[in-house]
Amino acid sequence: MRHLEQHRTHRIGWLRAAVLGANDGIISTASLVVGVAVANASPHSVLVAGVAGLVAGAMSMATGEYVSVSSQADTEQADMAREQQELLADNLAEQQELAAIYVARGLQPALADTVAQQLMAHDALGAHAREELGISEVLNAKPVQAALASATTFTVGAALPLLIILMTPPALLAWTVSLTSLVFLAALGGARRLRRRVRGAQIGSSGYLLGGVGHGPDGRGGHVFQRGSLTESVSPALGSP
Repeated sequence: MRHLEQHRTHRIGWLRAAVLGANDGIISTASLVVGVAVANASPHSVLVAGVAGLVAGAMSMATGEYVSVSSQADTEQADMAREQQELLADNLAEQQELAAIYVARGLQPALADTVAQQLMAHDALGAHAREELGISEVLNAKPVQAALASATTFTVGAALPLLIILMTPPALLAWTVSLTSLVFLAALGGARRLRRRVRGAQIGSSGYLLGGVGHGPDGRGGHVFQRGSLTESVSPALGSP
């Protein structure tokens, strides 16, 4: 069966790096520009300093994210290699360990044993990676992706104070860059909160959206299913429209 629900968890790896990059691009570049501007430097010198800060900051953010996420990826690979050795050394004990995890999550022991046995037969290492180590293909570390996201959003964030330099008189440069940078940061945080609220409102009002089928409560204890322009109300007592 095709999975049609739209989740966002797979974006965590690069989204974290992107948000940090954008914030750091605005803050660090604006701070550098203001520091040069208050030293009575010419607008050209301020702009050159800002561009230099943009390039250096983007390279630094990309390198830092790559090294950090690479360390996480190396740790995951080491744990996977150790788990593979344990599976080869005592497969039965690993199956019992997996069954114990499912029992702790609420399955009956007999069912947990059956589930563990079938998962081990299908993909023993993958099952233990998910359940025991918390490693999955969706959330595993991707160093290059994180580095590119961080560098790109840092560049975009750093470009905003530089645009202000081009449009501001030299006498007002320091104050203008400082105030507009605060506005940019507030707008960035506000946009994230607004998106979360809109997403939550969509889920709360329409339930799940699966292939054009909307589902949500009808206010009478039943549920409403919508397919295009057709709306059906299902009563829990009758089980029919």
